[in-house]
Amino acid sequence: MLIGGGGREDAIARKIVEAGSTLISVMKHKNPSIYRLSAETHIMDELDYSSIVALAKKSNIDLVFVGPDPVLNTPLVNFLENTGIKVASPSQSAAQLETSKYFMRELLKNNNIPGNLNYQLIDSDDALLKFFEDNDGEFAVKPLGLTGGKGVKVMGEHLSGKNEAITYAREILKRESSVLIEEKLYGEEFSLQAFTDGKYVLPMPLAQDYKRAFEGDVGPNTGGMGSISDFDHLLPFIKGSSRDSALEILKSIISAMRKSNNTFRGVIYGQFMETPDGPRVIEINARFADPESMNVLTIFDGDFTDVLFSIADGNLRNQAKFFKKSTVVKYIVPKGYGVSPQPGSLDIEWDPNLENPLLYYSSVSGTMDKVEMTSSRALAITAIGDSIPEASEIVEKNLHRIRGEYYVRHDIGTKDLIQRKIENIRKLSSAHKS
Repeated sequence: MLIGGGGREDAIARKIVEAGSTLISVMKHKNPSIYRLSAETHIMDELDYSSIVALAKKSNIDLVFVGPDPVLNTPLVNFLENTGIKVASPSQSAAQLETSKYFMRELLKNNNIPGNLNYQLIDSDDALLKFFEDNDGEFAVKPLGLTGGKGVKVMGEHLSGKNEAITYAREILKRESSVLIEEKLYGEEFSLQAFTDGKYVLPMPLAQDYKRAFEGDVGPNTGGMGSISDFDHLLPFIKGSSRDSALEILKSIISAMRKSNNTFRGVIYGQFMETPDGPRVIEINARFADPESMNVLTIFDGDFTDVLFSIADGNLRNQAKFFKKSTVVKYIVPKGYGVSPQPGSLDIEWDPNLENPLLYYSSVSGTMDKVEMTSSRALAITAIGDSIPEASEIVEKNLHRIRGEYYVRHDIGTKDLIQRKIENIRKLSSAHKS
């Protein structure tokens, strides 16, 4: 049983079916691609954990995998395991790595895990004003809980100065009674996803997500406009030693969770910033990334179902293999997405036998040939190439298959944008040395 109906879950569903398993899907809207792959589809509230547990028991489900992060913030996994159903996703308590940013920061601090940031939990207006009176510079203002990748705002990028930062922090305080203020980082972000059974950690290729709505990495944050991965499973602007350090951080987190009797099993992904001082932890997440999941699953080489059962059974070994290919994902979204989305319909002319690029269906309804968009991301075109720019160009050459009013970031994966990121790292390193 797969919970979730977005582009990430479409990629997961395809790997489950490719492995020869029978798929039962649970989602809040009828994703046409997941529906096509499923032996049974249940359209229901993904947060209604009691009904999902009853359905899993009735359907004699062998294993459940949870896609979306809000579902992990319910007792679903605990209830399923208490009824004897295997789950390859973390419990509600373990998922606090993502659902509580403060929990994650404290875990890193209390276990002396590298990569942590300077941070302060603010729980009153007086404390908020005092913080900004006592501290100069720029900071990130974060809600503690889940925000779909859109809740974090950074001074100098989304907030013009202290006054805007204080105003936004007050909004969070009214809503959540506390807000997290963190130091601002400078560098290049990257994502490292990994399978874990609570002891062993098997890494996937590095990827980079492009959250900003508009070309040139400007505009408001979104759930992710697209992403890239490279043939060597690194990135052109990320050193191998930084990947290794990031992996050690994830391993240390998994070890600390196990030692505290809060074992984490499932997919963990760290969002890191490459800095002159090495990788720093921006966030830790308790599930596959979206869209970076599509990069890695598209080149996954093996039996995905075997990996999920090994996670649930606690006997994960070296089963995660990936082809040495580059990938690029570009999301097709409604015009105005990120500011004032204008949903419409899309006509799709896609050959079902086309293997490169692949088309993943996200927040849409309808058929495989014609979909209605929501205010969120609609379709993800994912291409494989010998280089990132080659994969990007394959996506561009296939955009004609999607007809309608939509927006896509054409610059993702281009040679120019990658070169700018390489130069950014060089400048930061030079400034650090001087």
